[in-house]
Amino acid sequence: MNDWDFVKNRTATDGAVWRSADGLFYKRTGGEDLRVEAEFQQLAVALGYPVPEIVDSGSDDGGHFVVERAIGKASLHEEALAHANRDGRVGDQVISTAAAVASKLLQAQARHPLPATPWFEKAAFATEVLTENPDFDTPRIHDAVDHALDRLARLPVVHGHLDYGLPNILPAGVIDWQHHGPVPLGYDVYPALDIVAFKGGGKGYSITAEQRAAYTSALDGTTTSLIGRRVSEHLGDFLLVKCFFFLALMRPTDPTRHDKHTKWQYRRALFTMGLDQYESSGTIDTGTFPTFERFTAEHR
Repeated sequence: MNDWDFVKNRTATDGAVWRSADGLFYKRTGGEDLRVEAEFQQLAVALGYPVPEIVDSGSDDGGHFVVERAIGKASLHEEALAHANRDGRVGDQVISTAAAVASKLLQAQARHPLPATPWFEKAAFATEVLTENPDFDTPRIHDAVDHALDRLARLPVVHGHLDYGLPNILPAGVIDWQHHGPVPLGYDVYPALDIVAFKGGGKGYSITAEQRAAYTSALDGTTTSLIGRRVSEHLGDFLLVKCFFFLALMRPTDPTRHDKHTKWQYRRALFTMGLDQYESSGTIDTGTFPTFERFTAEHR
């Protein structure tokens, strides 16, 4: 296990990811945040979560390292890119695999509920969003959030991923738990396909309304058996929180970076669209979100 091939630098934190020469293990390096993540991941393994098993961890060159068993060669994001057809539509196999992994995660989460605990601030990066966008710190937005949180209080609180999406899903489980924290049951998995729309449609593939409906229906079958209700009735509540999450830390500090300024304005526009829809219908249809390319053309 001394021969490692560099894979990539870790995102939003220090460190890198390496793969063993035989492809059976991955090694991640980082700081204190990686040690905390590894500690949680070991707990998640014990709770039956579909996550990689950690086989070694410790300190190395002033930082921390974790070695875990590989649970697949490609994420569902990579599979979606590889198998998208000419119009960018994802193959249905990716959707069914995503639903199967999500159901496994839901089952493990539901078996180990947590005491009711605050979760919105961390999941939404709410303080950062309202600091960077003070014009959004209004009674209207606080009322919408309070309404969503009142509704979500009906769901059990569980250990969550907080950054769940196709790039972190492999056919055998879920990776990259650095942002873990308490969430309502279903918060991780139900919005997973809608995240593509928040990213602006520039990732090389798209999800159809029919595919989102099939995925949601499969998850509802799981949650009905677990807690006696279809959690899809809370998808709008989840997506309102995601409107915050995808706006966090987007405001550029360099006034010359017009590209970053445009992306920030794009996410602000999605936030406003989502809020309008949530207030009028109680849900959010990300299928109506403009692509980043269209938004840029219309606001050039």
